[in-house]
Amino acid sequence: MKNKAPRNKTILLTKSEEIAYAKQALKISPRKKINDFSNRVIWQDTFYALRFLPDSFVDLMVVDPPYNLTKNFGGRTFKQTDLKSYQKWLDKWLSKVVRVLKPNASVYICADWQTSIAIPAVACKYLSLRNRISWEREKGRAAANNWKNCLEDIWFFTKSDDYIFNLDAVKMQRPVLAPYRDQKGKPKDWSETNGKKVRLTAPSNIWTDITIPFWSMAENTEHPTQKPEKLIAKLILASSNEGDLVFDPFLGSGTTAVTAKKLGRKYLGIERERRYVALSLKRLEMAEKNKQIQGYEQGVFKSRNSDED
Repeated sequence: MKNKAPRNKTILLTKSEEIAYAKQALKISPRKKINDFSNRVIWQDTFYALRFLPDSFVDLMVVDPPYNLTKNFGGRTFKQTDLKSYQKWLDKWLSKVVRVLKPNASVYICADWQTSIAIPAVACKYLSLRNRISWEREKGRAAANNWKNCLEDIWFFTKSDDYIFNLDAVKMQRPVLAPYRDQKGKPKDWSETNGKKVRLTAPSNIWTDITIPFWSMAENTEHPTQKPEKLIAKLILASSNEGDLVFDPFLGSGTTAVTAKKLGRKYLGIERERRYVALSLKRLEMAEKNKQIQGYEQGVFKSRNSDED
């Protein structure tokens, strides 16, 4: 393993660590009786493992499936296809995963701009659409003949009209440009923090405060499509309570499980690639000692990326 630059905080795995952590993962079989799936990482293909999960035990599902792009994930390549074929692939797993959701469960499905149009076409067959969140990735390569791509979506669904939404848990701290005071001279709908006049405001469905993990962030891994903990924290805080179970059927490097653990939720994730399983378990171990989520401090989300670094 190469020595990292002083500011490089990327989480690395040696080959021996990869083997050791992967041994901690769960593998399911028809002969293996599992009574509790809480706080586990399953090392298997999602389509196989889903068959052995119980009904109605998930409070919140956060899914970051492979987008309809050709991308290498730990040695295996997910290949881009036509829209109809990609919709069939979405339906193949979503139709099977709906049964594990509790009646009041919520679901968030991530997508890029091309994949995005396929999500509601499939998911609305099984779930109720509530909103579409669009967020700025801050990364993205310029194109000579097109607009730079730095936008992604998260589609918000619920299993029924009875669902959790904790608005106060996801309010954002924003600077106050016109700090009004009441007749007694007291701040009106704002407060002063570290010399700054701020107020908590309800979040919209357009997010411009997200930093994609990179080498100087402690959560960064080698995974090619890793989502930031701050992004997932907003979803978990809004749509679950402490002690609830958060499920991710395409766990990747473990961000959903790690964030759920840091926020006092139970987790379950499924991932087929050994290296990413090991990365997830290493990050979960690290979360035992460090529960910090960059950009989320003392129950408040910071409003700009520049304040987080």
